[in-house]
Amino acid sequence: MNPSGTTIAVAVLLLVTIAGYALFAGADLGGGIWDLLAGGDKRGAAPREEIDLSVTPVWEGNHVWIIFGLVVFWTGFPSAFSAVMIALFVPLAVSLLGIVLRGVGFAFRHEAERLSTKRLYGAIFAASSLVTPFFLGTVVGAVVTGAVPANPTGNILSAWTSPTAIVTGLLFVATCAYISGVYLVADADRRGRPDMARYFRRRSVAAGVVAGILAAIDLVLLRETAPYLWPRLLGPALPAVVVSVMGGIAALVLLHGNRPHLLRGAAALAVVGVVAGWGVAQYPWVLPGAVTLAESSAPEPAQVALFVALGLAVLLVLPAFVWLYWLHQHERLLESEPAPVPPPVPPPPAVATAKGTYSGNAAAGVIRPAPDPHPVLETAVIGLIVGRVVRDLMRQLVHRRNRRV
Repeated sequence: MNPSGTTIAVAVLLLVTIAGYALFAGADLGGGIWDLLAGGDKRGAAPREEIDLSVTPVWEGNHVWIIFGLVVFWTGFPSAFSAVMIALFVPLAVSLLGIVLRGVGFAFRHEAERLSTKRLYGAIFAASSLVTPFFLGTVVGAVVTGAVPANPTGNILSAWTSPTAIVTGLLFVATCAYISGVYLVADADRRGRPDMARYFRRRSVAAGVVAGILAAIDLVLLRETAPYLWPRLLGPALPAVVVSVMGGIAALVLLHGNRPHLLRGAAALAVVGVVAGWGVAQYPWVLPGAVTLAESSAPEPAQVALFVALGLAVLLVLPAFVWLYWLHQHERLLESEPAPVPPPVPPPPAVATAKGTYSGNAAAGVIRPAPDPHPVLETAVIGLIVGRVVRDLMRQLVHRRNRRV
């Protein structure tokens, strides 16, 4: 049975949200990857400052796309959504945990005052930025290889640990690093930082080459593990694949120029081409070999209601997003300039008291800020949260295994 026009429109909408998440949150996650690879405190200070300037104003908004995607998938194709959430529960839960811990690390790192605490939260931010795209990639790898059945009874370990899924996860990491590096080059050029533009330019080229090698390996693996997807990648989806390849090559060429808008557009075209090619190659399946679009689609009234709700969201949210990114690109979201510092005043002479001699500043009542607390407490709290999540995961796995027995 062929899917209806409304069902196809919902599927296209789902692909649009996936592409949006890849472009915006992918660059956001890639910034964390470059933060991880920046080096020590002194060597990595300038790159991390550039990353913060690019990521800080928009990082929360970038992850709104995943909310849109989950809503569209859940409402538009409920049975396929249920199958994916059950069969791939572990990698999805780990990636969600990575998104949460990444936000915690990024936000608290800027509030910490002690160097040790900054390092702790910086490590959480950077490591989570690596974990999240990798496990999301394994989920996509499991879906495209047809490893997700229509009615799974629990987490399927072999689905997301196959060679294709692992390589797809690594490809996601490299792609996030590439798209982020391209954006950081454009931002550094716009801010008049040629040294940082050169720094990220070299790394973007390296990430692009690695992503290309991983994509080639993934295609070779898909030829054996995705018998439905492979011939369609060279058939109906070939134009989208060609657009993606040409966009990636154009971005690598434009990296050596000073055309930030063209550079961003070429890199975005490469990512959008991959998502479009995936959708065309997988049509009409949601889960290849298991569930089609028509079989998984929600009733027509539910799909129409979904379009109405998302239409209102577009009217209310999209202008705010456009305004946010416009302000960010025009450097309107930076903090105000600090007030000029008055010339130093020599401290008054030491004051002798019954309890000893105090410096002039202490006698004058100057209150020093309390030092940042030791990071042991924060580490314990984060460890407790992670431990509870892992415990719940293990309970779910044991419960489902007992049910199968």
